[in-house]
Amino acid sequence: MAILLKGIMNAKRILLRSSLHANHASEVPKGYFAVYVGESQKKRFTLPVSFLNQPSFQLLLRKAEEEFGFNHPMGGLTLPCREDTFIDIISGLTLS
Repeated sequence: MAILLKGIMNAKRILLRSSLHANHASEVPKGYFAVYVGESQKKRFTLPVSFLNQPSFQLLLRKAEEEFGFNHPMGGLTLPCREDTFIDIISGLTLS
């Protein structure tokens, strides 16, 4: 239970940072990258580059490559999953 709570708190902290940076849509802070997630309505998230090394996030990247190739409809990295699924995945990732 404590591990789940820690993961949820990490996800909330990341999403809070993401929403703070959403006001400056074209700006991504150093050490972070932007992704778009969602089915019909895409939402922008700003994530730390350390997530790129995480196996579960790499699986999302492979799915994005299969679905979009290098042609992402939002002009940035688009991940093919629902927003709630994405939040579940990043809540299990650790910041390093």
